Amino acid sequence: MKAKILWIEGKRAEGPYFIPDLRKKDFTVEVVSTGKEANKYLTKEKFDLVVLNAATFRTSGKRICQDINGKWGKMPLLMIANPDKPVTKDVGADVLLELPFTIRKLVNRINPLLPHSSNKVLRAGPIHLDLERRVVRCLEKEAHLTPRLTSLLQIFMENPNQVLEREDLFRKIWNTEYTGDTRTLDVHISWIRQAIEPNPRKPRFLITIRGMGYRLDI
Repeated sequence: MKAKILWIEGKRAEGPYFIPDLRKKDFTVEVVSTGKEANKYLTKEKFDLVVLNAATFRTSGKRICQDINGKWGKMPLLMIANPDKPVTKDVGADVLLELPFTIRKLVNRINPLLPHSSNKVLRAGPIHLDLERRVVRCLEKEAHLTPRLTSLLQIFMENPNQVLEREDLFRKIWNTEYTGDTRTLDVHISWIRQAIEPNPRKPRFLITIRGMGYRLDI
């Protein structure tokens, strides 16, 4: 079996029903209809992931999400939201998916959260970097990176909230002692911003520190 998923879904579920397709793909899925039931299951059984289908509830699902985080802080949580009921990014879910989407997209978002892939996937805040596939996901964006861009982003993710000097970054990524012209680094930074930033022109995560270098704010 790929993984054991605890799926929280309201009794008045409408729209795409993903559970049969997940079971066909060898996922074990246990379904409950309330946050209270979910906590009972989590107390007596081990799960790899919680999926909260908030689109099937009258509320945003934020309270359920925060309750699970408070009791089971290390449990990965994916939330499905209805675009008609906007959910803020700080809701507490590791991944937030807005309907509509395909089963393939759902599985692609589930896999990086599973224990078997944790040694290949770096996480820093909302940024998930698959080192093997060289794919980065951040909020609702996903992008494939070159080997050099992957290595550069990896350095930032392993040193979050720290100012990394331009010359040091250039030495490490380009494997050279010559740092007279680091404009190539600036181009690579802009490409990473295109991959992870909601608005690359106004960076929220990868910040320029004038006269020094860059910092990944998480």
